[in-house]
Amino acid sequence: MAAEQRTNFQLIDAWLEWLQHSRGRSERTIEAYAMAMKKLREFMENRPLLEAEPAELELFCSLWLHKKGIVARSRVPYISAVKGFYKWAKASRLVSDITHPKTGRPLPNMMSLANAEKLMWGPDLDTFIGIRDAAMLALMMGCGLRVSGLVGINESHLSNVQIEGQLRMVLKVTEKGKKDRLLPVPKEAEMLLRVYMAHEEMSEIDRDLPAPEGRQVDRVLFVSVRSTKLTADLHRGENRRLTRKAVNDMIKRYGKRLDIPANELHPHAMRHLYGTELTEGNVATAAVQDLMGHDDIKSTSVYTHLAARRKFAAVDQHAPLAKMKTPVSELLKRLPPSS
Repeated sequence: MAAEQRTNFQLIDAWLEWLQHSRGRSERTIEAYAMAMKKLREFMENRPLLEAEPAELELFCSLWLHKKGIVARSRVPYISAVKGFYKWAKASRLVSDITHPKTGRPLPNMMSLANAEKLMWGPDLDTFIGIRDAAMLALMMGCGLRVSGLVGINESHLSNVQIEGQLRMVLKVTEKGKKDRLLPVPKEAEMLLRVYMAHEEMSEIDRDLPAPEGRQVDRVLFVSVRSTKLTADLHRGENRRLTRKAVNDMIKRYGKRLDIPANELHPHAMRHLYGTELTEGNVATAAVQDLMGHDDIKSTSVYTHLAARRKFAAVDQHAPLAKMKTPVSELLKRLPPSS
């Protein structure tokens, strides 16, 4: 048994003994806390418990336990155990002050990687609607988009940058709080987008948006193909934009056909998969927050070449689309590097 393991075991035993004999805690409480500390040792991967950082404890009490199937209300004894252990360690002068983890809100259901792969194969790529749907699914999985951000995309929000000699696509998306963020687009999603935008049916759709004088006309990206409420002469421009309900219905339609659990069939389940896979790929927390567009970082980032290169590398290696076989995976392998 490694020295770190013995130290962790001895510390936990000392704390539990103190709780039982000095604080009079019940045997049931001691057993619950012992189980919680066992999970913490598993999370720490045999590193000394006294070296845990506050951010690590927050991750343990939220995302890590969630991944283990422990819902928010069931995390209370785990959080109490962690708080109690480090409070005792501080009183015993074993550690300095440490921020206690919080219970947090319940995390949404996450789509499994296997079901995400199944969903990517759902659309029929021989049809315009199928290509459109595949491109939307790829953007939600590959960029962690909220549905509001997805349906709000115009063609002008897509641009190209040079990354290590390759031409890559960048998406500017506006979501929660009307804030903008720039996102690397995975190669699989980029290919599906380019096929969608170049489809012959797109040239027949009036999706032009009013442009201020002197500016280039912009176009709605994801369009509806029919309307039950508008006549043909009004079903154009902004009225062509696909709605959030339509996207939700699309996901449920494919998912039901593929026997994917209903609680995974919503856009945020794919967004949560995106964030989880990046986190599990050891992508730096600050980079994950930036890519996810969380409120506690600046949502409009200034892209230096280095920062953009790291983001593309993170997405290419660890985002969901990089870990599954998609309808364009084999084609991508045969393509030469773009320049």
